[in-house]
Amino acid sequence: MTRNHGCDWFVYILRCADDTLYTGVTTDPPRRLREHNQGHDSARYTRARRPVTLVYTEAATDRAAACRREAQIKRYRRTDKLALITAHPACYDEDRSES
Repeated sequence: MTRNHGCDWFVYILRCADDTLYTGVTTDPPRRLREHNQGHDSARYTRARRPVTLVYTEAATDRAAACRREAQIKRYRRTDKLALITAHPACYDEDRSES
């Protein structure tokens, strides 16, 4: 289930099959995860690195805030991203999102 708190946008991090991390923004993390894994409307980066797993989500108040946070996280070193993921894991589960 989601911890939306009235927010419509989310920053998310995926762990790819090659153990790299991908950061993006969306209004619907479960849908976006399915898109990344099914190949349509997926980012070029993740297409060759499937399957991907949702490991982190963070709510944002609007698209601009989500994009700012995405840019900030993308500047993090891998170790900082892993610390963020460990401290605040994803609040979505692919299996639960489809029920």
